[in-house]
Amino acid sequence: MLSVLPVYFFILLGFTAKKIFTNEINEKTLVLLSLYFFQPILIFWGLTKAPINYEFIASPFFYLVIVLFCLILLLFLSKIFFKSRTEESIYLATSLVGNTGNLGIPLGIALFGVESVPYTSIINIANIIFIYIFSVYFFAREQFSIKEAIFSILKIPGIWFALLALFVNYHEITINKHIYTALEMGAYTSMVIQLLIFGIYLYSVKIKTIPWHLTLHINFVKHILLPIIGIIIVVNFTQLDSFVASILIMELMVPLAVNNVNIAALYNCKPFDVAATVLVSTALFVGLLYFYIYIIEYFIK
Repeated sequence: MLSVLPVYFFILLGFTAKKIFTNEINEKTLVLLSLYFFQPILIFWGLTKAPINYEFIASPFFYLVIVLFCLILLLFLSKIFFKSRTEESIYLATSLVGNTGNLGIPLGIALFGVESVPYTSIINIANIIFIYIFSVYFFAREQFSIKEAIFSILKIPGIWFALLALFVNYHEITINKHIYTALEMGAYTSMVIQLLIFGIYLYSVKIKTIPWHLTLHINFVKHILLPIIGIIIVVNFTQLDSFVASILIMELMVPLAVNNVNIAALYNCKPFDVAATVLVSTALFVGLLYFYIYIIEYFIK
């Protein structure tokens, strides 16, 4: 549990900073710095730290298998729980989209060490693909076009840096030690910024504005149903070693991604309700993290 203290520390730091300097701190600036500058560095650094092997390919594959299996279940459940088409769309678009990058990568380092970075990075890429195809579809519905989804993916710098890193890794191109040091500095800066952003958004939770019916159903899926199904599939239907299996389960347990809010706003699909749901998920995760660690240790040995 001590290994997670740095994660809590930087989340608390972000929360405290926003509380003290509420108007002075603009979280969007940090998000832009993270998304367009530091996350690409983190992804490139992460994907060149370990050779491409079975676990490297299998971890994002099984992540998508688990998420898509759950999505099929949600297609049936959404008809039962929601009468509003908009709320049904939000439920389907957001429930399975976790914060695999902003939180998953630094949390992986805290729990499993820097050796986890190649796997958390490649799983994050799989999550991005899911977001910009399936989540965009449910948010947009009649407005949706495959062309728009593809262009949305191509606009993310991390995708291009991931492809470059995989090329370098596959061809075993040696990276100069001084360049590698710079990449490592950028990667760790990215992790700190991401945790600060997490804490800043946590401060913004306002109890009175939360759509509880929608929020509780989404968070049940994200924090209970998805991890349970993930553990069942990983333990019984994969041959992943315990280290990679633990990382995969952890990535399924992370809270809802802030990117859900960005896409909801883009398609005018109740972005404030989505933001409230994401923030509740964030708050829940802080309390659940301690138990999640022991669940992973119990099932993945």
